[in-house]
Amino acid sequence: MPTRTSRTAWNGTLEQGSGQVELSSSGAATFDVSFPKRAAENADGTTSPEELIAAAHSSCYAMQLSALIAEAGGTPQSLEVTADVSLGPDQPGFKLTGIKLTVRGEVDGLDADGFAKAAQAAKETCPVSKALTGVDITLDASL
Repeated sequence: MPTRTSRTAWNGTLEQGSGQVELSSSGAATFDVSFPKRAAENADGTTSPEELIAAAHSSCYAMQLSALIAEAGGTPQSLEVTADVSLGPDQPGFKLTGIKLTVRGEVDGLDADGFAKAAQAAKETCPVSKALTGVDITLDASL
């Protein structure tokens, strides 16, 4: 399996500085980052490590869930996955305080119980969930 790369160029202090994070492997995009906007309610066009983790987690989870639905005999027609990643204070600094995964699915061949089992198993086995075991991850799943 390949290794993927992202690069960040940062200038200045935490409070006054800013940077750009580049999705280097894909070349898909470069995003502005800044700590003041990271800590603000309105991101105002900048991204943050938490948003990038949310993107990684929601996409990884969707892939894993689609595989587990198929293994259980179902066919996923559509999966809508949202990952909400929270940041809070820690000593020293900050930490991820929680991740809420929400999935709504349209699936043929599985009932609600089968979907719930696959959804829970995907939460436990997706590679990003495994990497984030130090963070409380909750799941809200329904057809």
